Amino acid sequence: MVSGNSFKTIANALSQNIERSSLPDATKPQPVHRLDYATTGILLVGKTSSSIRALNKMFEDKKIEKTYCAVTIGEMNNEGKITTEIDGKKSQSNYELFKSVASKRFGKLNLVQLKPQTGRRHQLRKHMSSINNPILGDAAYGIENLILSGKGLYLHAYSLNFRHPFTNKQIYLKDEFPQRFHKIFISKKGETSANNTFSIKEFGF
Repeated sequence: MVSGNSFKTIANALSQNIERSSLPDATKPQPVHRLDYATTGILLVGKTSSSIRALNKMFEDKKIEKTYCAVTIGEMNNEGKITTEIDGKKSQSNYELFKSVASKRFGKLNLVQLKPQTGRRHQLRKHMSSINNPILGDAAYGIENLILSGKGLYLHAYSLNFRHPFTNKQIYLKDEFPQRFHKIFISKKGETSANNTFSIKEFGF
């Protein structure tokens, strides 16, 4: 987990695994946003008091663009916008379908790009479930007879794009897909599935 009451969290482990900043306002490194437990990918960390405050404000003001990728189940439109309220609050997630492959067990599996426009708890997982395209491996919001046990959640924080709060330099951070994503959408010969419509190279392969 990123943070919380448990001792084994990323927040607690950072000070032993990241070099301390040499700047005057250096502080204990801490995450400036969160990822759901079992979500892989990029997590942004601040190492000074000023950077933590600035980055928190940028997330709050939606000045940091977050892009996720996920494997979803079922037939999907090529793109869409989901605005289902979460916990009584307005929320929005935009999605784009990149690849689809046939599956005996699930019917169809899709490689989807997700861009949350708001930051509600479990937003992407709830939104994909709301359109009957749950994320593969999601035990909480998946379809009961299609829960994939023991393989984890197929949701990955793929990239962050923002302007550095102090240098004003444009920063683009990307974490390539986990190997288990490749196994679904790349054949043993290294070729993409013949019925795929979009170029998987656009998404980092």
